[in-house]
Amino acid sequence: MTHMPIPSAVPSRAELIDHLVRTRAAGDVATPREINLSHYRSLADGDRHFWFGLELGDRWTDEGDVLAVMAERCGVNGDPQHRSGQDTIAPELTVGALERMAAVLRKAAEAQARVLFATGHPGALLEVLSATASALHAAGCEIVDIPDGLHVNDENVVQVCDVAMLERAARLRHTHSPAPMEATLDGMVRAGQPLPDLVVADHGWAGYAGQRGIDTVAYADCNDPALFLGELEGTIEVVVPLDDHISNPRFYAPMTAYLLDRAGLTAQF
Repeated sequence: MTHMPIPSAVPSRAELIDHLVRTRAAGDVATPREINLSHYRSLADGDRHFWFGLELGDRWTDEGDVLAVMAERCGVNGDPQHRSGQDTIAPELTVGALERMAAVLRKAAEAQARVLFATGHPGALLEVLSATASALHAAGCEIVDIPDGLHVNDENVVQVCDVAMLERAARLRHTHSPAPMEATLDGMVRAGQPLPDLVVADHGWAGYAGQRGIDTVAYADCNDPALFLGELEGTIEVVVPLDDHISNPRFYAPMTAYLLDRAGLTAQF
C-alpha cells in the first residue's frame, strides 16, 4: 500500500493543489484517455447511461463539443488528436470548484436548509459526504432522512452515515444510474416529506436531482461528462472535477477540510 502524509490541519490553496497532484486526485489521473473519449462519444451518441439522469436533448451530439467543455471545466487535454494514453484533471479547477461549492454550503447553513447527501461511489466518497453532512448538521441544517423500504429492482436504497446509496446482499453498490435518486425523491413525495433544498451527490444521484429542479452540487470524474454539461447549462450548480476513486479514500481528507473551512463550517471527522 502507498503511504503518504495527510495534512492534519486545513491546507492552504497551494498545499491542497500539491496534495491533489501527489495523490492523483487531480493532475495526471488514472483514467486513460481512451476511456474518456469513449464516454464522450457515447454521451454524444445519445446513450442515456452516460446522461446521468439529465435531459440533454440533441444539444450535445458532437463529441468534439463535449471534449471542449471537459477541457474548459475539468482540465482534460483539449487536443482532439490526443486519442490515447495519459489524461488530466486541472487541480486549479478542482480547488476553484471546491470554493464555489463552499459558497453554496455556507448559504445552506445560513438558511438552515434541508440537505440530502447521496453517492454512487460509497467506497470512495462516503467519508467526504458524511463529514460534510455532519458539519452542516452542526451548523443547524436538517440532514434529510430518506423513507424506509425504497428499492430499485433487486437493490435497496439505504442511508449510511447520513448518505444515501444502493445496497444489495449486504454490499454497498457502485452505480451511475439516476434510478436511486428517482426512487428516493418519489418516496419522499409519497411519504409527505418536502423535497430537499439542496442535494450534494455524484453520478446519476446528482444528475436526476438537478433535472428535477433541486439545487445540486456534485463531484465528477473526467470520464463523467454529463454533470459538467449540466453545470454549463445551469441544471447543476457546481461540479468539482476529481478522480472519484483514488487508491486511498483518506487522501480526500485535506480536500474536505479545505471545503468546510471555506464554507465557514467546522470539520467533523
